[in-house]
Amino acid sequence: MLATKNSNFLSILSIEISVFVFALGFFILSYINSSVAEQNEFGNRKKDNLNSKSKFLLNKRNNFYTLQCGFEIGFLDILSHKIQFDTNGTKFDYVDEGGQDVLFPFSRLTAELNLFNKHNVIFLIQPFDLQTEALLKRHIVVDALKFPAGTPIELRYGFTFYRISYLYDFIQAKKDELALGLSLQLRNATISFASTDGSLFRINENVGPVPILKFRGKYAFNSGVWIGSEIDGFYASGKYITGSDNDFEGAILDASARIGFELTDYLDTFLNIRYIGGGAKGTEEDDPGPGDGFTDNWLQTMSISLGFYLR
Repeated sequence: MLATKNSNFLSILSIEISVFVFALGFFILSYINSSVAEQNEFGNRKKDNLNSKSKFLLNKRNNFYTLQCGFEIGFLDILSHKIQFDTNGTKFDYVDEGGQDVLFPFSRLTAELNLFNKHNVIFLIQPFDLQTEALLKRHIVVDALKFPAGTPIELRYGFTFYRISYLYDFIQAKKDELALGLSLQLRNATISFASTDGSLFRINENVGPVPILKFRGKYAFNSGVWIGSEIDGFYASGKYITGSDNDFEGAILDASARIGFELTDYLDTFLNIRYIGGGAKGTEEDDPGPGDGFTDNWLQTMSISLGFYLR
């Protein structure tokens, strides 16, 4: 199983590197062509003014606002993932027992509105739906229901989330950024265990808001290359700060580092490595399930993706 995982990892990684090299070559050619064009047009103010009007593809020049759209695509690796439903339930390891020891597709969509070069409002859609199959190696108990050893099961861990963020940029430079702010994340969780014959089934569904602190930074070199980082994080413990009637612990960390290239005036590409992790532990008394409402769920992932920003 480990050999298969490593083989899949190397295969996908080679594809990502190939795409990255292609993007880098495209950037170099674009840069050379741009330099030649600038030399040919030097001294001709009329042509220079005409070219400046096509600075953006989605925006008008000199507006007090600009729109930027982002897209990432790559693969996701589950570093660790364990879950338990009910105080007397089994702590189930998705990686060792639930088929999550493979790579999954990863994508991410953002739309960003910049106002007066210092206020940023960002909307994020993060698909996250892991569906696997496994043959149980041991008896497990999920919400007071026993799944015997040897049962073929279908597992779904859906945790797609939506996030709206506000950032204030303290530098307010044209291409550099040092920004702090807040995010509000809406989780949309669907977690299920089902035998393939349909005779055994447990599902846990939950929708709820999560407040998060946010940081983003970017530094651009004169060559058109830039580096950046983005971090969303939150940790809370206790019944008052989490808003629960009982003691509850929750955390999330979404952190990335990237290197980017300015392909044109309106298009950037970047290679991104991202960690997404977190979870929750506690009891909800109003849980309508067959168990006692206790949940212990912690997840750690890493993704590598190729992204684009369009302005």
